[in-house]
Amino acid sequence: MDFLDLGERSIFFFLLIFVLSIVVGQCLSIGGLFFFKRSGDARANAFFGLLLLAFGLTLLHNILYFLGVYEQFPGLRFLPIYYTLAFPSLLFYHVKLNLYPSYKLRATDVKHFLLPGLQFLFFVVLFLLPAEVKSLWDRQFYNPFYGAFEQVLYLATFVAYLYFSHRYVRQRRLELGGRYKQPRELKKVLYERTLIRVLFVLFVVHAVFVVTDFVCYEFLAINLRAVKPYVALGMLSFAALAFWLGAYGFQVLFWGRRVFGKQSNPSS
Repeated sequence: MDFLDLGERSIFFFLLIFVLSIVVGQCLSIGGLFFFKRSGDARANAFFGLLLLAFGLTLLHNILYFLGVYEQFPGLRFLPIYYTLAFPSLLFYHVKLNLYPSYKLRATDVKHFLLPGLQFLFFVVLFLLPAEVKSLWDRQFYNPFYGAFEQVLYLATFVAYLYFSHRYVRQRRLELGGRYKQPRELKKVLYERTLIRVLFVLFVVHAVFVVTDFVCYEFLAINLRAVKPYVALGMLSFAALAFWLGAYGFQVLFWGRRVFGKQSNPSS
C-alpha cells in the first residue's frame, strides 16, 4: 500500500498517527477506569469499560497495519486485538443495565456475544499459526470470505443494536413520566439518549466510508485505500466514534456521579 511506503510518508501521515494514538490512549485509560468506578451499576460500568477497550484495541490494530508493523513482523499478523463485532452488544448491555439495573443477566444473554466470540477465536487461531505460514498471507487471504462478510455484520449489527438501545431509552423515558417525578432517573435517561444520538450520527458518517470503499473495490475495481486523503478521513471517521465514547466516559466519570448514584448497584 503506497500510503505506507517510507518515501511517501509526510508530516500529515505522522500527524494522523499521532491523533489516532491519542484516541487509543484515551479509550484504554478511561475504559480501564470504568472497572474501578463505584457509582452506578457495576455491570453497566464493566460493559462500557469493555466497549472502550475494544474500540481502543481495534484502533491500535489499524495503526499497526498503517505503519506496516505486520509486514515487518509476520509473527504479529492476525494479532487478536480486532473487535468490531463486539461493539454493538457491549453498548446495548451498557445502556440496558444503566436504565434497568434490576435486570438479571441470564444464560440466554450469551447469544448476543456469539459473533464477538467467533471473531476473537478466528484471529486467535490464525495468530497461533507459524510466522512462516502467516507471512504468505495478507488481507486478501481472508477478505473474500471474512472481510466483506465481517463488514456487513459490523454495520448491520451496530445499526440494529443502536436501534434497540434507543428503544430502551424511549421506553424508560415514557415510564418516568413528568420530569419532576424522578429527576435523577430522568437525567440518566437523557445521558444515554445523548450517547446514542451522537453515536448514531458519527456512525452514519463512518458507514459511508466503509460502504463506499467496498462498492468501489468490488464493483468498480477502484482501490480507494490507495487514495491517501480517503484513507485518512476514513480512519478519522472511526476514531471519531472512539473519541466520542471516550469523551462521554470521561464526563460520566468526573461529573456524572450525582446522576448515576454514589454506590454501585448489586449485580442482582
